[in-house]
Order: sequence, then C-alpha cells, then structure tokens
Amino acid sequence: MSHATANPPSGLPLAEPGPEPGPGPGRRERQRRRWALTNLAADAAMLLLAGAAAALGPLAANVPAEPLHWVIGFSLLVLVLLRVRGLYALRLQPSVVDDVARVASSTAAAAMVLITVRLLIESDADAARQSVRLWGFATAYLCAGRVGIALAVRRARVRGEAGTNTLIVGAGTVGRTVARRLLQRPELGQRPVGFLDKEPKDHEEIDGVELPVLGASWDLEEVVEGHDVGHVIITFSTAPHAVLLSMVRRCQELGVEVSMIPRLFEGVNNRIHVQHVGGVPLLVVRPVDPKGWQFAVKYAFDRVLAALALLALAPLMLVLVVAVALSPGGGVFYRQRRVGLDGRSFDMLKFRSMQADPVVEGTVPIDVIAAGSAPGGVEGVDRRTRVGSFLRRYSLDELPQLINILKGDMSFVGPRPERPGFVELFSQDVRRYADRHRVKAGLTGWAQVSGLRGQTSLSDRVEWDNHYIENWSLRLDVKILLLTVAAVVRPVE
Repeated sequence: MSHATANPPSGLPLAEPGPEPGPGPGRRERQRRRWALTNLAADAAMLLLAGAAAALGPLAANVPAEPLHWVIGFSLLVLVLLRVRGLYALRLQPSVVDDVARVASSTAAAAMVLITVRLLIESDADAARQSVRLWGFATAYLCAGRVGIALAVRRARVRGEAGTNTLIVGAGTVGRTVARRLLQRPELGQRPVGFLDKEPKDHEEIDGVELPVLGASWDLEEVVEGHDVGHVIITFSTAPHAVLLSMVRRCQELGVEVSMIPRLFEGVNNRIHVQHVGGVPLLVVRPVDPKGWQFAVKYAFDRVLAALALLALAPLMLVLVVAVALSPGGGVFYRQRRVGLDGRSFDMLKFRSMQADPVVEGTVPIDVIAAGSAPGGVEGVDRRTRVGSFLRRYSLDELPQLINILKGDMSFVGPRPERPGFVELFSQDVRRYADRHRVKAGLTGWAQVSGLRGQTSLSDRVEWDNHYIENWSLRLDVKILLLTVAAVVRPVE
C-alpha cells in the first residue's frame, strides 16, 4: 500500500501533473456510446417483434392490420421518447422498475399521438383498435427486453465481468462509507480501486477488502492511467477548493466521469432545485413534510387498501389460521410491543411461527445480536415450528399486520418498527435512529427491499429508512411494493 506524502514532488503543481493529453472522447465516452447503441438495438428489435406480433392476429382473422408506415412512425417516435427520457444514458444506479415505468409512459404517449394523427387524417374505423393493439405489444416486448438487459448486466457486474474502476478522493469517514456502499452493491458496476488523500486516517480494511491510499491530488493522472479509472468520486478531504476544482477539470480532460458529494449531504433530497446568484449556484432544498397533507392521504389510502387486501386474502388467512392453530406451542397470533410514529407504542401482530417463548415478551438478550447488527430473524434458540418455518420463508407471518394498518398503527411502506427496549438503546448509540419515527412504521420498507432484512447492519438500515422519508413520493411507495412482491417470490431462509 502506498501512502501520500506530506508535500507534492518538487516542481510539480497540485493536481496538474504531466503533459496535456490530446482531445478525444476517452474511455468513458466509448462506454456511453456502446451502452446507448446496445440498448437502442435491443429496443429496435423488440419493436420489430411487436410489429410482427400485432400483425399476426389480423392476418389470421383476415382483417386489415396496422399499415406498415404507421408501425414505422410509431416505432421511431417511441425510440425518440425513450432517448428523451434518458433510457440510453449510462447511469450509476439504473432501476428496472423505473425503466419499465418510463417505457410504459413513452409507448402510451406515442400511441396517443398515433391514434390522434390517424383519426385526423384517415376515416378508417379500425385505426384506434389497430393502434391500441400495436401499443400493447410494444409495451410488453420493450419491458421484457429491458428486464432481460438489466438481469444480464447485473449478473455480469456481480461476477466482475463488467464495471468501471472507481477512484475515491478523500479517505475519511464519508469516503470510506462510499467505498463500503460500492463494495456491498457490485451490481452498480463501480469497483473501488483505492483513495487519493494527502492526510488519510488510520488505514483499515473495508468489509474484508484492502483499499489502499494510492497517493495525493498531484498523483491523479498517474493513478487514473495506472488503474484504468473511469469514474472519480470526490468526497471530503483537506485539499483546498482550488485543488479539488482543478482535479474535476483534469478528470474531464482525461475523459473520466466525476461525481461530487455535497457538504451537508444528509439534508439533500431528490427535490433539490438549483438557483444562481450571479455565477454562484444555490441548492434550494424542498423537504418532505411528514405532517403534511400528502402523508395524510397516504395513510388514508393505506387503510382502504388494507381493508381490500384483508377481504381478498380472507380465504388464504383462514387456511393459515387453521394451520398455525394445529401447530404445537400456543395460539394463532403473536403480539409484540413495537414503536411507531412519534415514538408511540402499539401491539404488532404476526402469525405465531415459534413455540412458547421462555423470554419475557418484548425483551431479547442483547448478546444474541451481532455487534452493529439490527435485531431480527431467529434470535437465540431456534424454536420455529414446521408451519412457522414455511410462514417465515414466504413472509406470510406478516399478513396480520394488515390489521395494524387498518387500525392506523402502521402503513404499507415505512421503516420497520422495533421493540421499545431496543429503540431506547439504539436512539443513544446509532446516529439519526430516532428520525425514523417521523412516519408510521411499515409492513415493508426501502431498507428491506434493499437487502437489509434480519440481522443486518443497523446503521445501514437507518440510513436507508431516513433516505425513504426524505425522498418520499407515491411513485417510490409503488416501487417498494413491487420490489417487495419480487422479494417474496424469491424467498429467504
């Protein structure tokens, strides 16, 4: 491991090493073009298949199909809309759910334009029916193509067959947190290779991975070229403002993508707006108000949806009630005191999955929980019944919490509630833990669908929960619910 020295080499200016490279798109630009062309080709192929599928039905029924020129016009318009919606851009954190939503909205807009134009210039009575058929096939095929590409890219990145070498400027707490997040999520395709820092803190491994300090600001070009770096993330360091700005410009000249973590980043959400006073940008933050009308509507909708869900799932829940009642160890429901909105306690319901608990209700020995981990899963002796193991595997033991939602104790989406004893302990030891209680506890949450279930990192879970609150939207709730369904289909042990 090489460490930065206290001063730059003699005669070499800070962050301006070596000769200026010639102009050119650079490696990152080639990656962007390759990614855009790959997705464009896949979408064009899917639209071709959709057009063929939309023509097969009318052909078999011996009725007119969508004229070819309209199919071509619709396809070109869809590709343009997908380009405008950013679906051909190389993004740090792509989302299948978000991409599918953008595809659906783009095809719907193109279909509306197609139907409107055809009705204005043609008198064909089948025009609307033909266009709707084409729209349906195009949406289905494009969404399937996007899911296929996302799964293939994710698999390649997890295996280390694809991705971008990433250099982190600043080896302090924030820089190491960024490195940890990238290591924990290889599907992002950002492989940290090390840090640049003139005055790094004491070195330690990150999740068992040795990430060295490769130098200081003046070593930027050498490190970028030596480690084939395609992305530089600037966090917090002791480097002066002018040096950091010079590094940003140098990265741009080298064709390397640059990301920057802003100061006070905990207060930045996705509603941020940039204004300018002369040449100085102001980041205007529009915070989410958990006491506002949007959350009142969310909670009202939760109750209506919970009532409908209980009616729809009544036959399944009746079967589960009988199965749990016949299993050894006690009654049907398990009630446990949990903490929710504004620190208020309530009795959370579950189907009983274990035999009688010898430990006093609401308490669990602290030593059964790994250091830094949240409580959850099987704590202490495994007392699960055979029925209980099945319920937990498919998260069916959580279904009675629909009653908690109907009563107003919980929401469908929110931070998972914790026991009072742990809340008191964690509020003292874990940064921003109490901030989770600004909203109702949830049946599912952003942390859970991000892989933080059971005895996982407590600080990570708190970070994800607060991110959800500060970036809440109805769209995010729908996304979490869809990801929850996917997680249930892919059960946990």
